[in-house]
Amino acid sequence: MRLSPDDVIYWKYGVVTLNNTIVTTWGLMLLMTIGAMRITRNLITEGPISRWQGFLEIVVTTIQEQIKEVGLHNPRKYLGFIGTLFLFIAVSNLCAFIPGYVPPTSSLSTTTALAICVFVAVLYFGIQSRGLVGYLKSYLEPTFIMLPFNIISEFSRTFALAIRLFGNMMSGTMIVGILLTIAPLFFPIIMDLLGLLTGIVQAYIFSILATVYIAAATRTREE
Repeated sequence: MRLSPDDVIYWKYGVVTLNNTIVTTWGLMLLMTIGAMRITRNLITEGPISRWQGFLEIVVTTIQEQIKEVGLHNPRKYLGFIGTLFLFIAVSNLCAFIPGYVPPTSSLSTTTALAICVFVAVLYFGIQSRGLVGYLKSYLEPTFIMLPFNIISEFSRTFALAIRLFGNMMSGTMIVGILLTIAPLFFPIIMDLLGLLTGIVQAYIFSILATVYIAAATRTREE
C-alpha cells in the first residue's frame, strides 16, 4: 500500500518529478477555475436566480459570516484567501469517492504548502494592518523575554497545521484501504461516506485556524 500520492511517479527527469500529487492538484485547480468562471459569468442581481448562483451565494455568505465571527471586521478583505483555502481542501477531499483518486491533502508536501501559504498570509495581513514596526513589536508582547517563545510559536503552529491535515487525511485513506481487504464491500462504502464528512470538517478546521491566526496578527493593542 502506498502511503502517499507522492509515491506514484508519472514522469521524472533529473530533479524534476511529476507525481500523482502534482497532477491531481493542478487538475483540481483547473476544474475549480473553469467551474468558477462558468458559474459567475451570468450572475444577476434582480429577478429569479439560478440554482448555481443560489448555491454560490450561500457558500460565500457562510464563509463571510464565519470570518466575521472569528473577529475580522472586514470579511470581504479576507474572503479571497480564506474562501479559496476552504474550497480547495473541501473539493480535494470530496473527490475521494472517485475510483483511483487519492486526495493531494493526504500528501505532506501539499499540506505543508498550504500551511506555508497561511504563514505568509499572516505576515502579509499583520504587516498591512499594523505596519512593519507594529507587527514586529507584537513578538515582544507582553515582555521582551517572550521574543524567542513567540517566534517558536509562529513556526510551530504552521508545522502543526500541516501535520494535522496530513495525518487526518492519510489515516482515513489507510483505514479504507485496510477495510477493503478484510471486510465486506458495504462497510468500506460507509467509511467512504464518513470520510467525505471528515474531509469537510478538516477543511473547516484548517480554514478557521488560518482565520484565527490572521485575526491575532491584525489585532492592535487597543482592540
